[in-house]
Amino acid sequence: MHDWKLVIDRANNGNPAPDRRVEKSDDEWRAQLDADRFMVTRRAATERAFSSAMCAIFEPGVYQCACCGTELFDATAKFESHSGWPSFTEPLQEHVIAYKADFSHGMQRVETVCNVCDAHLGHVFPDGPAPTGLRYCINALALEKAG
Repeated sequence: MHDWKLVIDRANNGNPAPDRRVEKSDDEWRAQLDADRFMVTRRAATERAFSSAMCAIFEPGVYQCACCGTELFDATAKFESHSGWPSFTEPLQEHVIAYKADFSHGMQRVETVCNVCDAHLGHVFPDGPAPTGLRYCINALALEKAG
């Protein structure tokens, strides 16, 4: 199970290798993604809070990376954080999320990226509910819901 200590350790010391890698040029990503999704996933932009209906969707299913289709989160780990972005307590599998120390905008945070294609997903914080105590605050534009 993920916890804040594991997140910080990986952000500072490296992440496990993924099962596969998807690597594309910026031109290939631009051809695949609309402009907003490209800016969020490939340029680490953040969508406006409360701009997606995905925050209020809690039906069973799996949330995949919008860029490469990697299954990232199960709906059972989703919760209402009132932050304006879809929030989860843990990733679906041990190695699908990579963590990076993020010191941008005068803050100290931990960025989450897809470990398969390096798509920016959002950030993780140590203020989530049990059992992990984590809040994966994820841009809806970085996700596709399957099932």
